Amino acid sequence: MKMKNIIPIVLGTILILMIPLVAMLFTDEVKWDLKDFAVIGGLLIGAGLVFELVSSRVNTKYRPVIAIVCAAVVLLVWVELAVGIFN
Repeated sequence: MKMKNIIPIVLGTILILMIPLVAMLFTDEVKWDLKDFAVIGGLLIGAGLVFELVSSRVNTKYRPVIAIVCAAVVLLVWVELAVGIFN
C-alpha cells in the first residue's frame, strides 16, 4: 500500500468527523467528546486501510463487494457502540 492511497482515507475520515463537530456547534442533541472522535476516527481509518489492503490483493471485479462488506461492518460496529443494539 502506498502513501498516496492513505491520504484520501485520512481526508475522508476528517470530512466525515466534521459532520458531528459542526452539529455540536448548532444543537445540544449531539454530544461527542474526544474519545468518541478518536474511536470513530480509528474505526473509519482502519476500515479504509483494510479495504485498500484487501482490494489491492484480489481481482478488481470484487471491489464493490469488498466496499459493501467494509461499510456494513463499520455501520454495525458504529450502531453497537452508539446504542448497544446487540445487547
